[in-house]
Amino acid sequence: MIIIAGKLYVDAAARDAYLAGCSKVIERARVARGCLDFALSADPIEPNRINVHERWETDEDLERFRGVGPEPEQTAQIRDAEVRKYRISGVEAP
Repeated sequence: MIIIAGKLYVDAAARDAYLAGCSKVIERARVARGCLDFALSADPIEPNRINVHERWETDEDLERFRGVGPEPEQTAQIRDAEVRKYRISGVEAP
């Protein structure tokens, strides 16, 4: 399993519009082959932060969905980012 997790920073005044503009991408991801979960959410404490959480079955599933990446308009709004890929070898109940 692959987990993509981290945070994006955009201008606080533009965060809600940025997230609204991502709704189609989120919908497409959630029905994509190999997607186990996909969420972008407003952080409840930092007004300019967006939390990123994705779970994919394989690298191939992730790459097939990613394609060319985010739209240039979305990329231009990101002021900073810290997003990482994690490879998970096992999963168990808490």
